[in-house]
Amino acid sequence: MASQEDHYTLPRPTFDEGPKILIVVAPYYRQIADNLIAGARAEIEAAGGWHDTAEVPGALEIPTAIGIAGRMSDYDGYVALGCVIRGETTHYETVCNDSSRGLTLLGLQGLAVGNGILTVETMAQAEVRADPDGQNKGGGAAAAALHLIALSRKWGASRKGVGFVRPNDDDS
Repeated sequence: MASQEDHYTLPRPTFDEGPKILIVVAPYYRQIADNLIAGARAEIEAAGGWHDTAEVPGALEIPTAIGIAGRMSDYDGYVALGCVIRGETTHYETVCNDSSRGLTLLGLQGLAVGNGILTVETMAQAEVRADPDGQNKGGGAAAAALHLIALSRKWGASRKGVGFVRPNDDDS
């Protein structure tokens, strides 16, 4: 079982200026959401960051909310939190796949997104994964966003003098 295995965790990134993070959460399962939020907030604060939280109706709305914030705000990164528990219909697969795909596409567009949407079979599995003193998947999602922010700051700062230089019109 994965919860009994040891996993390597990257050291927490450090920042000259603390990052601003938007946590977007679907609180359909309130207790699970609250635990995910607690883990994410603790990780962001431990890295010297600042956070704001926005709630949306469900996991499918999380990528849309992050996309809107990415276009209309100045957050450095985003943490997606929620929980999808398998039910009796194929709706589970749709919600899991489409929310994950939406977040991946946002990341490929350059947004620093940590995915903490739990996709589980039972409430008991969700409780273990959301527990800030347990698997702390909210904290893990925040850590992922923080690492991506650190990379974007590192690579964004190195643009001067890289690549081709356009010749001046006076040089012809």
